[in-house]
Amino acid sequence: MTKQVQQLDRVIIRFAGDSGDGMQLTGDRFTAGTAEFGNDLSTLPNFPAEIRAPAGTLPGVSSFQLHFADHDILTPGDAPNVLVAMNPAALKANLGDLPRGADIIVNTDEFTKRNLQKVGYEVNPLDDDSLAEWRVHAVPLTSLTVRALEGFDLSKKDAERSKNMFALGLLSWLYHRPTEHTISFLQQKFAGKPEIAKANIAAFQAGWNYGETTESFSVSYEVKPARLAPGVYRNISGNQALAYGLIAASVQSKLPLFLGSYPITPASDILHELSKHKRFGVRTFQAEDEIAGVGAALGAAFGGALGVTTTSGPGVALKAETVGLAAATELPLIIVDVQRAGPSTGMPTKTEQTDLLMAMFGRNGESPVPIVAPMSPSDCFDAAIEAARIAVKYRTPVMLLSDGYLANGSEPWRLPEISSLPDISQEFTTSPNAEDGSFLPYKRDPETLARPWAIPGTAGLEHRIGGIEKADGTGNISYDPNNHDLMVRIRASKVAGIDVPDLEVDDPDGDARVLVVGWGSTFGPIAAGARRVRKNGGKVAHAHLRHLNPLPANTGEVLKRYDKVLLPEINLGQLALLLRARYLVDIISYNRVRGLPFKAEELAGVIQDVIDSD
Repeated sequence: MTKQVQQLDRVIIRFAGDSGDGMQLTGDRFTAGTAEFGNDLSTLPNFPAEIRAPAGTLPGVSSFQLHFADHDILTPGDAPNVLVAMNPAALKANLGDLPRGADIIVNTDEFTKRNLQKVGYEVNPLDDDSLAEWRVHAVPLTSLTVRALEGFDLSKKDAERSKNMFALGLLSWLYHRPTEHTISFLQQKFAGKPEIAKANIAAFQAGWNYGETTESFSVSYEVKPARLAPGVYRNISGNQALAYGLIAASVQSKLPLFLGSYPITPASDILHELSKHKRFGVRTFQAEDEIAGVGAALGAAFGGALGVTTTSGPGVALKAETVGLAAATELPLIIVDVQRAGPSTGMPTKTEQTDLLMAMFGRNGESPVPIVAPMSPSDCFDAAIEAARIAVKYRTPVMLLSDGYLANGSEPWRLPEISSLPDISQEFTTSPNAEDGSFLPYKRDPETLARPWAIPGTAGLEHRIGGIEKADGTGNISYDPNNHDLMVRIRASKVAGIDVPDLEVDDPDGDARVLVVGWGSTFGPIAAGARRVRKNGGKVAHAHLRHLNPLPANTGEVLKRYDKVLLPEINLGQLALLLRARYLVDIISYNRVRGLPFKAEELAGVIQDVIDSD
């Protein structure tokens, strides 16, 4: 039948079901097709902390949200236009986020009496008027999938597992997504199981054909490609981008990359990704614990490698002593902290920005370290190179603060020209540096205050290294009070003097009285919220801090230029505390710790309230 095609400028889709229903895979495949089509996009995977939560229960619901558009977008969207609910738990867990009039595609086969009871439904919501304010499309996804696979040598249970591919096919038809990429992916994923590959492809195609022929969907939708800057693009997650950035940093610094890491959610994918790239000289070491991981990375740095360790909040606490050792020995080391909800184990699959103060002060003694925070999934690539630049140039450990939202979220990334990447190489010391022909391991570069980096075994450059305080210049063990005071101040001055770009302000008309400041992953929601306020006639400026220690030199001047400064954070005000203390500015904090990123509409309302307040 001939069906109407409606043009849209953007769509937000959320796939939701049990953690075993393949919602992350379904969302990832739909995203890949969308990226191939050329839309701008942003994603928000959200899954339970339990490895296998009880099926059909609210704690076991896994979801994947995708926002795609024909224009530049900054967030995965505030509220879905379409919810694909694979069971009653998925419907109940997500219905509160769904605006009135949105589409709900429901797998009716799973709305059994038992499944309804598991989540507290006394009456099937598909049979009463409780969903009257939404457009409900009742589709027996499971039974349609089983019927489509009747000719395959599969059990009923195995056939049912392909229902997510049926749903993907239906949604791909509904929004005119290309199919070749998904078919190719399934062929490669199940190359060793050709019958499973054929079954999944058949389920995917059956879903597409169902959309084409059923009367349940009389309209399909088209979102045209976005007008992006010319170049080669790929869809990339934050963890992938960070891994690639570390590889690029290794090449640009002319240093072999060594990763010492212990698996922990949500940082493990960096270890997984880097382990695939041995051809670039990458060495990955899955340690027995967090302490061993960072110790190995610091040892690699001592030996002349680009030493990196990756972890999340609880792991940073365990690594603290060795990070302090790196600060004392003044060796380049990158500590990647993919922040998650705490304290302790907290909510390991949920995002937060709660490790800033730990990164700043979470070591004994005066041991400051530089801190860099990426602002988007693709920016993790550049942030990794910047962290390596600082570490190598200034001989210091560097904290790189990503978070779960950036790590798992994805967006289009324009591949940079190799020639545009900075040269961050530094020379090893290969000859004595004292007038008497000896080697002074703590004789410093007058500009950077960095000490020499001498590879162990270099003839004539033997020197002491360790955690006990060293004498200035010679590196001999020293308990002299004045020397300790000097060394502490030199290390602090070295970090304080790191060259970072000035803080840029987005203030289109130059007459805003309110400034919104952010850091890390709040960039997208803040920028989108500011756009909405400006569209409605409001005046607001926006500045984003990428370097958190040291702060840009003009930070104080920027903050004092405005009547009011608003700082949204996914914590209880950690950066606000630092800015208030240093610049004596009355920061207005807006804080949430719900394990989820801010919504643009929420921040737009907060910004407007600050503008309107006396």
